[in-house]
Amino acid sequence: MSNSTLSLGIIGLPNVGKSTLFNALLKKQAALVANYPFATIEPNVGVVEVPDDRLKGLVEVVRTDYGGKLGDREVPQKVIPATVKFYDIAGLVKGAHKGEGLGNEFLGHIREVSALVHVIRDFADDNIIRSGAVSPEEDVATIDTELTLADISSLERILLAAKGDARSKEPEAVLRVEVLDRIAGVLNAGRPARELSFTEKEEQAIRGINLLTRKPILYVYNVAENDLSTRLHQSIEKGDSDKLYISARIESELCSLPESEQLDYLREWGIAEPGLTRLIKAGYKLLGLQDFLTAGPKEVRAWTIRRGATAPEAAGVIHTDFERGFIGADVIAYTELVKVKSLKKAKELGLIRLEGKNYSMQDGDVVEFRFNV
Repeated sequence: MSNSTLSLGIIGLPNVGKSTLFNALLKKQAALVANYPFATIEPNVGVVEVPDDRLKGLVEVVRTDYGGKLGDREVPQKVIPATVKFYDIAGLVKGAHKGEGLGNEFLGHIREVSALVHVIRDFADDNIIRSGAVSPEEDVATIDTELTLADISSLERILLAAKGDARSKEPEAVLRVEVLDRIAGVLNAGRPARELSFTEKEEQAIRGINLLTRKPILYVYNVAENDLSTRLHQSIEKGDSDKLYISARIESELCSLPESEQLDYLREWGIAEPGLTRLIKAGYKLLGLQDFLTAGPKEVRAWTIRRGATAPEAAGVIHTDFERGFIGADVIAYTELVKVKSLKKAKELGLIRLEGKNYSMQDGDVVEFRFNV
């Protein structure tokens, strides 16, 4: 099992605040110490750490057990957070599915990401021309239509080839055509393919088919600074789980401030946490991801896995040999560990459990894997 690093493609019409949001991400990225993977990035990709205060708590735990230094080295030597890749995808215009504007490049980049973040303009500013839509509702409809039309075009070619293969009467080839026909029916009705659910066997039959409208999507409404606090409270009251309200301008200003001043700045706007933090949390929820933690004098680190992953699968995220030679996992919940503030003491008190191959990992598990290769 490979590392389930979250990758989000930021999409939207021109002039919706997409670039402002992405530039805020780049500022956040530039402020990080490059001691984690993916330090070398393309210009249109931002790698941002997942905010996680548990790492700070684990640093204190490790220092309790090993002291502040081992020889001339700091303890721990590295602190490595989980990361999110944000792709800034070229602005979409009507006709992108036919190659209008940067349509082909846009659609190609979308295929690489885990989920989509559709940034929608929901602010009034006469100095910024509204492009391609006159309202948030039309904005959503325009993007959804382009993605659907792109999938219909792709599926026509895929289905033609699949029907040729199905002449062999091979059960999987026949099933592949049946599933693709169902998808085509939904797309031609103007609905996204993500509305359909498939059995494991059906998923296997259409493996390798990367349709845009099957990707999970999060709608991010870019609102004016003065409206953000009100919209956030309204969203909570309505239970809008698939919508997120941010102000790209606030995010841009926030990232330009020293960390010590950022909380006060948020309070001025009546906001509890940055929009980028809420966006990452929503992305984790959307894709069913969680983090487990490892801690030692060399490294304190967060690792991303899917919810429901077993202990061997989690071990495989660190190294495939760990999964292949898995024996067991010494596990303690982070909340239990910080109460005693020491892994050594937790072992003495019998708080660390030995879990086997069928154990389902929980968010915040602090783990040491046993393996033999």
